[in-house]
Amino acid sequence: MNIETLLAREFPLEPGLIYLNHAAVAPWPRRTAEAVQKFAEENMHKGAASYGAWQQTEKALRAQCARLLNASSTDDIAFQKNTSEALSVVAHGFPWTVGDNVVISDQEFPSNRIVWESLRSFGVEVRAVALTKAPDPEQTLIEATDARTRLLSISSVQYASGLRLNLGKLGDLCRKRNIAFCVDAIQGLGVFAHDVQAMNIDFLMADAHKWLLGPEGIAIFYCRPEWRDRLTLRQYGWHMVEDAGNFNRNDWTVAASARRFECGSSNMLGIHALHASLSLLLEVGVPDIERRVLARAERLFAGIARHSALELLSLSGPGRYAGIVTFRHRRRSPAELNARLREQKIICAPRGGGVRFSPHFYNSFDQLDSALEYAAE
Repeated sequence: MNIETLLAREFPLEPGLIYLNHAAVAPWPRRTAEAVQKFAEENMHKGAASYGAWQQTEKALRAQCARLLNASSTDDIAFQKNTSEALSVVAHGFPWTVGDNVVISDQEFPSNRIVWESLRSFGVEVRAVALTKAPDPEQTLIEATDARTRLLSISSVQYASGLRLNLGKLGDLCRKRNIAFCVDAIQGLGVFAHDVQAMNIDFLMADAHKWLLGPEGIAIFYCRPEWRDRLTLRQYGWHMVEDAGNFNRNDWTVAASARRFECGSSNMLGIHALHASLSLLLEVGVPDIERRVLARAERLFAGIARHSALELLSLSGPGRYAGIVTFRHRRRSPAELNARLREQKIICAPRGGGVRFSPHFYNSFDQLDSALEYAAE
């Protein structure tokens, strides 16, 4: 099956709908919807009689995640409810001392800001670095660090501006300075490579419902092995112990793997859905997905440049963009423009002082051209 036939089968969106909001909540592929329907039917007719098979799907999903991130082992992978929960595991488990600081950017989504600001009562300083006009964002971030910087946390792609960071460069700089490197990958994972080993990433988290094309309520959390014992656990339960499932034991030890961060029962519905979604991404291949997504961003850049009523707000330089393209109308407010586009069944979002288009690899060039024609009116 060629790629266009595959995508037509997997994304049977409502006729006339142009979906350009994958940076918010993505539609599911057909195979994901079918996996959820099958899981629901099984529950209705057999309950949890096949729980052992469900656990095998969970095991397979960990393997998919490890492959996607080039993690050294499935032991490095945990599942959380969302990105915010995974960030909180790091922030409130990290071995801080009074006077330490954490460096972030001034463009972060609240999930990657509030969690660090919550540490101020423990004597931890938060340094939000301005990146909007920085010619070298990575160097600007590193220059904000000092001897008391313990961790740098950054989104691989900024949610409003679409700014893409060079994770390999940041990881190298952090490793040389003995600074832990944390990546909120929710706006990039599924679009381009996040090689946790090559990029020296210590912690990475991403919810499933954006570019991974999965459901809300389940997130991937990667923790480098040497950090597992260094993070203080704040949640406990039956699932995070080494001998999980042996309910007759009164003694217990924390799981050696990243399962230690999963205190209770697994989100089996989310696991089945995400397993199906990742099967599509891995079947197509992240390199091809990146190529297609970047081509769609470039199509939007060119189209915005042709329409005098529109002004590009996102950076368009090589290596600085992924799937998010934000622009403004010179005469209409972002809210007004977004409302007009939705009337035409063009689904996007007002963000970053403009309107954000976030096409995925299956959107057609014709859809993008049509959306911009409506936007420029």
